Amino acid sequence: MAADPKPGCESPESRQFDFWVGAWRVTEKGELAGHNNIQKIDGGCALLESWTGAEGSTGHSLNIYDARRKKWHQTWVDARGGLLLLEGELRNGSMVLQGAPRPTKEGKQQIDRITWTALPGGEVRQHWEVSTDGGAHWSTAFDGLYTREAADARTQ
Repeated sequence: MAADPKPGCESPESRQFDFWVGAWRVTEKGELAGHNNIQKIDGGCALLESWTGAEGSTGHSLNIYDARRKKWHQTWVDARGGLLLLEGELRNGSMVLQGAPRPTKEGKQQIDRITWTALPGGEVRQHWEVSTDGGAHWSTAFDGLYTREAADARTQ
């Protein structure tokens, strides 16, 4: 029988995504994509993402390390009725979360894979890839660079 997780989510695994915590300006190809605020909630057991796109779109995600299954989980919802469920793990210093196949408007099955990587200097890269052939080929849906907002004086 596996031991229960440490109270207050104090395990090293539950801290693996802490590099994403902060207030961020997000750009893609040098253009403003939006602003993102990632904060620890529920005693540090979860991360709450609050996104505002440059065009005014909004969305939120809830992220947590499931100690019993030894997986990270993200549930994303947005103001357009979008829902994305992702799971994964820290791989080679990057958080890699992937979803189950889901139907596209064109009737294909799409797999989403998002990778967050902490960069030197405190920035974070978010690389979102999609596959419509079962994971044989991937194309980039979003390749964003997170830079800390001036008001976010946190240090790494």
